[in-house]
Amino acid sequence: MDYAELASVYDKLESTSKRLEKTKIAKELLKKTSVKELADIICLLQGKVFPASDERVVGMSSKLLIRAIAKATGEGMETIEKLWNTEGDLGTAAQRLIENKKQRTLFSQSLTVSKVITNLRKLAEMTGEGTVNKKIDLVAELLASAKPLEARYICRTVTEELRAGVGAGVLRDAIAWAYLPGVIGINSEDKQGRVLKAKSMDDLRNLEKYDTISAEDEKQAREIYNHLAATVQRAYDLTNDFADVAETLRDRGFEALKKISLLPGKPIKVMLYEKAESIKDAFERVGKPAIIEPKLDGFRIQIHRKKDKLVLYTRRLENVTRQFPDIESEAKKNIRSTDYIADGEIVGLDPKTHRIRPFQEISQRIKRKHGIPQLVKDLPVKAVLFDIMELNGENMLNHPMEDRRKKLKAVIKETPNKIELVPQLVTSSENQAEQFYKKCLEEGNEGVMVKNLQGIYKPGLRVGFGVKVKPVMETLDLVIVEAEWGEGKRAKWLSSFTLACRDEEDNLYTIGKVGTGIKEKEEEGVSFKQLTEELKKLITSENGKAVKVKPRVVVEVKYQEIQKSPTYTSEYALRFPRVSRLRTERGVHDISTLKEVKKLYQQQKMVS
Repeated sequence: MDYAELASVYDKLESTSKRLEKTKIAKELLKKTSVKELADIICLLQGKVFPASDERVVGMSSKLLIRAIAKATGEGMETIEKLWNTEGDLGTAAQRLIENKKQRTLFSQSLTVSKVITNLRKLAEMTGEGTVNKKIDLVAELLASAKPLEARYICRTVTEELRAGVGAGVLRDAIAWAYLPGVIGINSEDKQGRVLKAKSMDDLRNLEKYDTISAEDEKQAREIYNHLAATVQRAYDLTNDFADVAETLRDRGFEALKKISLLPGKPIKVMLYEKAESIKDAFERVGKPAIIEPKLDGFRIQIHRKKDKLVLYTRRLENVTRQFPDIESEAKKNIRSTDYIADGEIVGLDPKTHRIRPFQEISQRIKRKHGIPQLVKDLPVKAVLFDIMELNGENMLNHPMEDRRKKLKAVIKETPNKIELVPQLVTSSENQAEQFYKKCLEEGNEGVMVKNLQGIYKPGLRVGFGVKVKPVMETLDLVIVEAEWGEGKRAKWLSSFTLACRDEEDNLYTIGKVGTGIKEKEEEGVSFKQLTEELKKLITSENGKAVKVKPRVVVEVKYQEIQKSPTYTSEYALRFPRVSRLRTERGVHDISTLKEVKKLYQQQKMVS
């Protein structure tokens, strides 16, 4: 496929905010994509160069990209930076420069999708002497042959700022829409045996066009579509790979898609839990009796083992096996199986007292690549397991929580302060639950989890099978999208941070600025220096003291209340926000949603 065709699709996606329209555009692209290019196209639609399961990153800064643009266009770097500040986007700046390109390449050729993604993937593989210049040459080669619109999206793909708005929901529906028509056909039946009245996925998604269709037929067809789309979603939840889902559906059909299962070594999205206001509220939402467990102040971990290979994944699905050789060793010794996927939490321990240490104190172990043996001594941790999703080839997701607990207990040999099973109380008594809750807090935990005994495991969803109860003021996990350089003694630091929440498609909405709760001394907590070091490498544009950054750094924020505000794109603002900690284990997909913000705002109004 010519890259110009993909660039045109990007442009159409960017020009509409309507989800259905985006789905149609993505669907048409998928239908015309060749077998060979499907996986690459799905990556690129998400603004990625590598599949989710691939740990490689492009690793090219905006400054290097400016040098590549300069080499391709013949313009000076100062001119490019000035245009970047004016446009607010390096991709658009490159587009303008290519439109008026001074330097013409005699042998430029039309770009293909294959050529673009091959060059960009090479960027991640380069090491050693001369790497910087080689990276610049690879991108400059693409830009020298690029048409203006192609240049815009090549640059945005390099900086991981595509702005096309293709979230997981749009891509899921586009895959269903593109590849299910041949599967369902006339007289196909859904899981309840009802005959499908619509003859294609277009009928299912566009029933409003048909004046003659009855209300019952419309309801039935929509239910069938929802069932089909949910099956695509389930397959994605189990593989975390839309390309795998699309290829299975296209090549082997709907029945094969339904049979997709868990595979140790392939991380899945962990099940998430809603917040409850109290123990009483928790019981009302999950039922009685319920399982009560400590809510640990650590970070989520998946342990995957297949034969001799054991891998640890974070909630963001990052492979951190190398950073936690102590947990890898304990799991191999003390989990009596060589085929499983377990869910749990890693918590820090005081080396002398073995009391739980706050997550912030041990968070540096997640990203450190060097000095691991010393960190293992200085910042000891333990794994506390509370669920199991696959065991000895058996998919456990649809087993009740109490059964999964029994299976997990049967294979774990608990070793205190190394690898443990989370303590539990099973009760219908609010008084017993309150006492357990109080004890958990005294031991340094954040609160408790309250779980339905019969609840199944739903990857990536807050589905009501469990809730969390915490005593502290409500907090939000938000991502930093903008910042400003400070003044005076803080001139070398970024010191004012614009925060954003997300919608269900991971589109971001600003909700306020924060500058409090951040320390000047690193040993006191989240510091200006620490945030500055994290954000400097993520800067995508600068205008005076203001900078825009890639949405990567997540912080937990306390606040006094949520207010209505026209200033921010969420239409809400936080009153007296304060950073409480850095959430290094969380990504954009994990931050608080606009729906949650609205719910909290409404709850405030009810209380007041």
